[in-house]
This record gives sequence, C-alpha cells and structure tokens, in this order.
Amino acid sequence: MQPTIFGIPNCATMKRARDWLDSHQIEYRFHDYRKDGVPKQALEGWVKELGWEALLNRNGTTFRKLPDSDKTGLNAGKALVLMCAQPSLIRRPVLDIGPRRVVGFAPQLYATLF
Repeated sequence: MQPTIFGIPNCATMKRARDWLDSHQIEYRFHDYRKDGVPKQALEGWVKELGWEALLNRNGTTFRKLPDSDKTGLNAGKALVLMCAQPSLIRRPVLDIGPRRVVGFAPQLYATLF
C-alpha cells in the first residue's frame, strides 16, 4: 500500500516530512486537508487509534482564533466536531501507512517506519 500523508502544503513541518519522503525515494499520496477535507469516518478512526489530544493542534492560529466557548470543556466529541468543521485544527502531518497512523514528523520515527 502506498502511504498517504495528510496535511496542508504550506506548513513547515509538512515540507520537512515530504522532503524526507522524497529524499528516501518513498512514493506517497498527498491529501490536502484544506482542499479535500478529512472524511468524518477517517477522523473518528484516528481519534480512536491516536487520541483526540494527539490530533488537535492547540498551538496553531486556527485554535487561538476559536471562541473561548469552543476551547473550554474539550473532549473527544467536541474536538471531533471542531476538527471536522476546520481541518486546519488537525495536527500535521498525519501519515497513514496502512496498518498504522502516526502524527507529526521526526526523521528518526520515519526511519523506523520505512
């Protein structure tokens, strides 16, 4: 199975992850959160597998711009609704290698996966 990397093209972390994959001649499919969204069913699976806390990007501009009412009382259900409505709230990249998904980029982690 060809890996899929989910994210947005202008993110610095995404650029590093894609550069790493390219430099190691690993073919992958790129899925743009902003253009293509993320299917709710896929996001629900990610939340079950990885946890909503690992997926929700609380450091980004999108999260900071949320009303306080959206930021308080966060739980899996509320985070899922927010991430479905605004995919840029999903931490990136999410790398899907078939039997497993990983969030974020670290060269050492990618080296162990491929």
